[in-house]
Amino acid sequence: MGKIEQKSERIDIRTTMAAKRLLQQAAAASHKNVSEFLLENGLLAAEKTLADRRLFLLDDKKWQEFQEALNRPTQEKLQLKKLLTEPGVFD
Repeated sequence: MGKIEQKSERIDIRTTMAAKRLLQQAAAASHKNVSEFLLENGLLAAEKTLADRRLFLLDDKKWQEFQEALNRPTQEKLQLKKLLTEPGVFD
């Protein structure tokens, strides 16, 4: 059986009374206390927020297009080169 990590960190938040009541009601409806409710749903939201930054899924057609784009020879973009090498308005 894997080692269970002990909870040792604390997160404190300040909120309005209305927000607190809403969280308490939602927690009760989920048969959890507010801390459990916030932690569970906060972790789900964090994973969802970070998912598209760590993993992206493509169907076969899009994957093939992506591979083709990666394998295409580079093209010199003169306007971009000029923009990046010449002094700007703030220089």
